[in-house]
Amino acid sequence: MDGSDLRKRKLAWAGWLALALAALVVGKACHDTMADPVIRGTTVILPRMPTGAAPVTVVLLSDIHVAGPNMPPSRVDRIIRRVEALRPDLIVLAGDFLSDPGIGITPYPIDVAIAPLANLRAPLGVYAVIGNHDHWGHRGEAVRRELARRGIIVLANEARRVGPLALGGLDDELVQRHRVTRLLAEMRSLGGGPVLLSHSPDEFALLPRNSGFQLAGHTHCGQVSFFGWAPVTNSRYGQRFACGIVRERGNVLIVTAGLGTSVVPFRFGAAPDIWLVTIRPR
Repeated sequence: MDGSDLRKRKLAWAGWLALALAALVVGKACHDTMADPVIRGTTVILPRMPTGAAPVTVVLLSDIHVAGPNMPPSRVDRIIRRVEALRPDLIVLAGDFLSDPGIGITPYPIDVAIAPLANLRAPLGVYAVIGNHDHWGHRGEAVRRELARRGIIVLANEARRVGPLALGGLDDELVQRHRVTRLLAEMRSLGGGPVLLSHSPDEFALLPRNSGFQLAGHTHCGQVSFFGWAPVTNSRYGQRFACGIVRERGNVLIVTAGLGTSVVPFRFGAAPDIWLVTIRPR
């Protein structure tokens, strides 16, 4: 075999190897995009929760981004049935119910996108905040109305006493609607274990020491992630609040990967997830 034939054979092998690698990447992206959400669980101790109060189980959902082809309302229905099986005391939704046109993305009308959430039920209620995609295009009030029609309470810089918890819902930071200091003061006035619900996790950096527990979404855990590192997090703090459990200054943050996708209809290395959190007094 002369040198020319050897080079041709090496090029052929390199081509087949590149094709096989591309097939593996595409296959994993399809799996990570359409897989059933991973159920992640943890327990959080809230010192300001009334002593002797029963534990509260909370389901966190975020970034549903109802859109074709990967998150049609029928898929949302299936996910809601999984949530029902968890039998939580409280359900919180961290925004971005809607999607916007993107590469291969087809949005649904607002009422169609929100309709499957009518099946969410929990003894302590279902609460939500609005995300940046919901606000964009002046859709925020329409989303709020559709959620209210389905029995979901939207908190916009407002707090409620929910059982032994003081639940505060922060309006979205990306559209400059958040009022952190005022909301924290209202939560303190209610008593109970402080739980802050927001779309973006970035407000966690603003929380005073020992001020409580925050639940957020927005980052999609990068949506594309390589061994836990995401090139894009959509957070000003990069990897710091990109995903999972963060503990700083006596506060706890949980950031969910969410359910749907944005900009492009695929995930890689960042599977969709649902958090089931048990909150207990000290």
